[in-house]
Amino acid sequence: SPNTGSGDQFYECPICSLTCKNVQILQEHVDLHLEEQSFSEGGNLRDLELAQQLQIEEDKQQRSEEERREKEEFNRLQRQYGLDNSGGYKQQLVKNMEREVDRGRMQPFEYHKRKADMMESLAFGIDDGKTKTSGVIEALCKYYQNENKDVRCVWLSASVDHFHSSLGDKGWGCGYRNFQMLLSSLLQNSLYDDCLRDIVLTPSIPKIQSMIENAWKEGFDPHGASHFNNRLHGTKAWIGACEIYSLLTSLRIKCQIVDFHKPTGPMGTHPRLLEWILRYYSADNEGNAKVVCTSRPPIYLQHQGHSRTVVGIEERKNRTLCLLLFDPGCSSQEMQKLLKQSGDGTSLKLLRRLVGSLKEKQYQIVAVDGVLTLEEKVARCRASQVFTSEKIP
Repeated sequence: SPNTGSGDQFYECPICSLTCKNVQILQEHVDLHLEEQSFSEGGNLRDLELAQQLQIEEDKQQRSEEERREKEEFNRLQRQYGLDNSGGYKQQLVKNMEREVDRGRMQPFEYHKRKADMMESLAFGIDDGKTKTSGVIEALCKYYQNENKDVRCVWLSASVDHFHSSLGDKGWGCGYRNFQMLLSSLLQNSLYDDCLRDIVLTPSIPKIQSMIENAWKEGFDPHGASHFNNRLHGTKAWIGACEIYSLLTSLRIKCQIVDFHKPTGPMGTHPRLLEWILRYYSADNEGNAKVVCTSRPPIYLQHQGHSRTVVGIEERKNRTLCLLLFDPGCSSQEMQKLLKQSGDGTSLKLLRRLVGSLKEKQYQIVAVDGVLTLEEKVARCRASQVFTSEKIP
């Protein structure tokens, strides 16, 4: 405050009571006080602010790194599951045939013919049959009648055609090919005539994709449908047991998913899976016949990254069980060998899987068992909105 005792005006510092001649000097003086105070008391404060700033920068960097990794992983999964908009069966077939022509493995005239055939079969929604092998089950029946060495008893599915992946679905089509195998058996069984009256010939993969989309539109498995953004047609999307279940149930075919969600034997094996399959085939077949050609449809078998079709099961003389599997990865040339069964059965190696070779973490099966009424179909559609499979403990 101004001090006017001697006639001159002085200004007193509010901190140390020093008197200054004018306001400007006082202001500078007080600022020095405040700077000193801030320096002595606030050194730590400034360090803390700096540390916080560094931490914020580090967190930001870490977040953007995580986001980048998540995006990469998402894109990888999109590619892996065929949801990356890179086109479906038709685009892949054309691209791979063009590649074959470039490498001199296919003549241009053959390329044009096959492309025209493909356009025709896709227009009608029918598989072109180029990867199909028929008659294997019948050949197995004959072979086992004369086999005396290892097998005590064998149960075989009703007749099944084998389909393998082609240039159009290599790397992602196994689920669709296994559905074609299962359907080939159902189409030959009069029990399913009414359910399949709209399906005379085996549908193509794009047609199967549309059929699954139609099942979703009816309300089946909304959770699964959203995983695929409700779209399969024109993609290279992998399908699994839930999509097969939805499609079969939408056709009024009675089936169940059974989930073998953890190993039930030593060394990560699944003996309960084989026991379940044995019960499935032997349930209606009492008696002592060595070869039992059942009327049972084949079973869809899924594990992480691949699926196959179970067409029968052997019980060996030493009481071990052995599955017989059709694999969509196995070519027609290999399957043809089974039609000309040699006496030693060496080509059966293609089909045989003992318990020790089934060591995936988990398996799922879809097993068909009859026909549903309309009411049962509606009830299963509702149930699929909350429930998908029966777990084997």
